[in-house]
Amino acid sequence: MDRTDTSGDARRRGGITLRAVNKTYGTGEAAVHALTDVDLHVRPGELVAVLGASGSGKTTLLNIIGGIEAADSGSIVVAGQDISGRNPATLGEFRRDHVGFVFQFFNLIPTLTARENVEVIVELTGRGDRRRVRTLLAAVGLADRADHFPSQLSGGQQQRVSIARALATDPDLLLADEPTGALDVATGRGVLELLQQTSRAGRGVVMVTHNEVAAGIADRVIHMRDGRVVADEVNANPVAAATIRW
Repeated sequence: MDRTDTSGDARRRGGITLRAVNKTYGTGEAAVHALTDVDLHVRPGELVAVLGASGSGKTTLLNIIGGIEAADSGSIVVAGQDISGRNPATLGEFRRDHVGFVFQFFNLIPTLTARENVEVIVELTGRGDRRRVRTLLAAVGLADRADHFPSQLSGGQQQRVSIARALATDPDLLLADEPTGALDVATGRGVLELLQQTSRAGRGVVMVTHNEVAAGIADRVIHMRDGRVVADEVNANPVAAATIRW
């Protein structure tokens, strides 16, 4: 049974509240403290960028928010659900019902068309509506590529398919791990526009990136180092994604 937080933004669509979250890999001298006493609050409709060097804990943070991994300790409330201490099965249910993921390397099924790659997540999760798939592909600029296979699409087009797939189940929260890392500037800019539009539509969006220019589109920028949040900066004037250069 879902445990629902009854306070503040965390109970509304896409809100996130983390308090004193810790995650360690390994034991003894080999232990790696991936996250140490991390506090984070994301409001629904807010786009947050997470910056930091490799090994700073960015991806671990994203995985814990999305229920891919469990924290060792701390309080985690996402989209109104308290997921602290849940077992893998119930974390899987949480991901299915509340979270969309966009990964750097797309993870499309090569033997399925763009349309089928989006439809399959609807079929597997039992959420969303197959009738919306073509609408989603049109929204990401791929109406005329719906019946093409991944090998027939550019990197930017494949990433846009992955965004349509992430949105197909109408998730409360969109998590993006280095979504522009494998893309050129023009196609990366298009992906960032879609993330910005998604947050403006009321979903929480958290984007892990190493690109400080890309982070300029965010409402807030979180800086991580050695598993800790070392800065949390409000961006009073987010840059329109269509205008950025790097």
